[in-house]
Amino acid sequence: MMLHFGALTAPDLLAVFAVALLWAGSGWIIEHPPARRLSVSRIMQDYRRDWMRQFITRQPRIFDATLIDSLRQGTAFFASASMIAIGGGVALIGNSERLRGLAADLTIDPATVQVEVKIILSLAFLANALLKFVWAHRLFGYCAILMAAVPNDPAHPEAEHRAAQAAEINITAAKNFNRGLRSIYFALAALGWLFGPVGLLLAALASTTVLLRREFASQSRDVMLRR
Repeated sequence: MMLHFGALTAPDLLAVFAVALLWAGSGWIIEHPPARRLSVSRIMQDYRRDWMRQFITRQPRIFDATLIDSLRQGTAFFASASMIAIGGGVALIGNSERLRGLAADLTIDPATVQVEVKIILSLAFLANALLKFVWAHRLFGYCAILMAAVPNDPAHPEAEHRAAQAAEINITAAKNFNRGLRSIYFALAALGWLFGPVGLLLAALASTTVLLRREFASQSRDVMLRR
């Protein structure tokens, strides 16, 4: 099957460029928020450091082991879901007849619209999400090992240092997990391209709005900042 990228119009290319900017820009703002308006992701970094400071003196440490295992299971679930979605998308692209039928059901003219190319954009976001989730899963595993290396004695000279190392690895793992989630949001938004460049742009704007609202104007953020 031949994919004709040259058939894309100027509005299509501009919409794709705008989506890439929204994806990269929203991620940068969330990870580098202004000091006067911290994002939920940035606030959670401080809580993760507090977690590891409390971890030093907690006896027994069963709760911490259960929590880090839960985080690993969450990343594994999303990695598996992303892999399944990628497989389904690739299978759909390989079945031109079914794909054209889908385009017809969506009132899209399959003769003039490169549906396969438009699905590839969603697959690209899914592939990025998969890579982020896999790396986050591995980092949470590293964090578990570092936590196990923290001495049981709070007075041990290495206790705080090891706990601080575990906290930073935990933060890096969470950062990659959140990047994967953002890619999932934009993978769903990319399906709006099936309805044209305007549909793609509107879906991307909606996803960006949801992401930024949850990071900067959500009720959960207010609770985290409550003293």
